[in-house]
Amino acid sequence: MAVDYLVMTAYLLGLVGAGWWGRRRAASKSEFLVAGRRLGPLMYTGTMAAIVLGGASTVGGVALGYRYGISGAAMVLAIGLGLLALSIFFSARIARLRVYTVAEMLSLRYGDAASVISGVVMWMYTLMLVVTSTIAYASVFDVLFDVPRWGAVVIGGTIVVGYSVLGGMWSITLTDMVQFVVQSVGVLLLLLPIAVVKAGGFAAMADRLPHGYLSPTSIGGQTILTYVLIYSFGMLIGQDIWQRVFTARSDRVAAWGGTAAGAYCLVYAVAGAVIGMATRTLHPRLADADQAFAAIVQHALPAGVKGLVLAAALSAMMSTASGALLASATVAHNDVWVRLRRLARRRSGAPAPQESGGVASDRVAVAVLGVVSMALACLLGDVIAALTVAYDLLVGGLLIPVLGGLVWRRGNLQGALASMVAGGTTVITFMVTDGLLANEPIYYGLLAGFVAYVVVSLATRPTEEAVVEAWRRRLAGEHADGPATADGPAADSPATAGDPATARV
Repeated sequence: MAVDYLVMTAYLLGLVGAGWWGRRRAASKSEFLVAGRRLGPLMYTGTMAAIVLGGASTVGGVALGYRYGISGAAMVLAIGLGLLALSIFFSARIARLRVYTVAEMLSLRYGDAASVISGVVMWMYTLMLVVTSTIAYASVFDVLFDVPRWGAVVIGGTIVVGYSVLGGMWSITLTDMVQFVVQSVGVLLLLLPIAVVKAGGFAAMADRLPHGYLSPTSIGGQTILTYVLIYSFGMLIGQDIWQRVFTARSDRVAAWGGTAAGAYCLVYAVAGAVIGMATRTLHPRLADADQAFAAIVQHALPAGVKGLVLAAALSAMMSTASGALLASATVAHNDVWVRLRRLARRRSGAPAPQESGGVASDRVAVAVLGVVSMALACLLGDVIAALTVAYDLLVGGLLIPVLGGLVWRRGNLQGALASMVAGGTTVITFMVTDGLLANEPIYYGLLAGFVAYVVVSLATRPTEEAVVEAWRRRLAGEHADGPATADGPAADSPATAGDPATARV
């Protein structure tokens, strides 16, 4: 076990070193929030795969495989399919917008009023994602170091918040690459084959597993549909995902790198389910399927390898936490705090302040929300229901306005606002009547949002031609120096982007 502790300690020290390295590069807002929009294919693919494959994909994916067999891959497959759809159909357009948040995109497309509601919803979603990931990796620290819950949160949270504050997206990108490699080696190259061999091979697993474990639909058609609606569609509009798209140095990198990351997710999904099936073969009577990952690591792996695989699990959880933390801070600062401050100044008649290109305020936002997420992780025992609420509100309230704005010219501000209100209200109503974890809220929320968007957009005056033309030029990658919107933050220009735009990573 001493070797495993040594491996884990070396890994954690490496994360701290990455944060310190990133501090030197994050000298401007663009560098801190989106790595200067300069990531090449390799780093972009690694960081995108790392952000979407968190603790739920690793520990949860193995648990689903333990409980349902090969169909337990459905959740992570839905994530991979969503990332593929985003990369193939939308990422090039998103990258050319050169904004920082989803709400800024809505502001460009519909007007500033559309970004207020979306900013609050997105902030709630990203914050709950941070809290959930914090609880996940704290549970690992709790077991490894035999410390109380709050101590585990403080240990892991201090590391994540520390390197995120120091270097922003640069630190997170570097740690993501480390985590991507460790995750690939630990789970795909080590744990997967060792687990299958320990279980006697695929033929022995097929003989000893319960009936239906080799069926791709044994988890249930309705469950698979719900995974697609929540996770596949959630990939299309999540701030934590879009912020990684903004880091690509070109729309081609965003499209091809994201496609590679999506394909990797599909492989990872099947691997997790197979590991769960092997664990069910070896340990058929676990009290809780969530113990499957820990059980196979504990009993099947030798010293040293065990530490690497545990580091892989931590990699997945901490990567999701750090990416969501930066996304939450970006939304809180750019879409909530800055807009409230501007509104207050307008009402008082004071001139609007000039936005600084520095990163001090963004670092403060990351630090404050990091402490808030650690406190919530200490107080809350189970936030899965809260995360489900956030995901349902995100998809039910924002999916139609975001995708509609990208693909339908006739959609307008009134339709977008009606869709947000109708979708969000319907989701909340069915959660109250049918339960927080029911499938119906997202089904009816999406339907209500779609109908409201189309009907209200067609019944009201189209968006002004000048706004539509400005939006079309923005999607085509034609950027004028200066503000992205009348009230929004400036788009990156050679004068504000930090390092030369021709630099390559």
